[in-house]
Amino acid sequence: MKYLVCISRTPETTAKIAFTDGNTQFDKNGVQYILNPYDEWYALVRALELKEAGGGTVTVINVGTAENDAVIRKALAIGADDAVRIDTDPKSAMNVAKQISEYVKSNPHDIILCGKETIDYNSGEVGGMIAEFLDIPFVSYGEHLDIEGSSATVKRDIEGGSQTVKVNLPAVISAAKGMAEQRIPNMRGIMMAKRKPLNIVPAVPFEDAATVIGYTLPEGKSAVKMIDPENMDELVRLLQEEAKVL
Repeated sequence: MKYLVCISRTPETTAKIAFTDGNTQFDKNGVQYILNPYDEWYALVRALELKEAGGGTVTVINVGTAENDAVIRKALAIGADDAVRIDTDPKSAMNVAKQISEYVKSNPHDIILCGKETIDYNSGEVGGMIAEFLDIPFVSYGEHLDIEGSSATVKRDIEGGSQTVKVNLPAVISAAKGMAEQRIPNMRGIMMAKRKPLNIVPAVPFEDAATVIGYTLPEGKSAVKMIDPENMDELVRLLQEEAKVL
């Protein structure tokens, strides 16, 4: 069984966000980057668990420039066998999906796993687009995954409950909380990661269908207002007129 895990590099959750060039470009100055948690904790670790139980290989794939190599090496330290980086600076989820799907066409895999979304743009688009480009099944928000023969059984989160589906392989599955438990790289894994293959491949030509016009930051949180517990009329007034929750 060949597992391909899509990984991305995202700003740390505590990073201060700002934009440049008329609010059209993310300002990377002073920003620390991490391996996207949904890709790392759930998609990658579940692929490793399945490999350990039934054999196979786990390859991680990233679309990006050389500055992404550090997070790729972390994925190798956690346990991936090898890695691929498609050498381009993507401006859209569609470009990422196109690059990965073109790679898979020449290098088939049984299961393509990705996190349900990245923690920067939260779009959750890449997995579905990869499946569309490859014309294979896609299951989103998986919280449990089992493999039996040439099919996968996925328990997925839905509004108000869960749903279990079975799909033939190859397939694309996006992983959500519950798919696996986080693994911390140990020293042996970190040392081995330095010797594992990281293959750099050129990107295919791609023209984005949409252009970013601008970004806006959310409004800052207002200061906390302390209300005397004896003054219930004032509390109700604020909830009605300012918070607008009553």
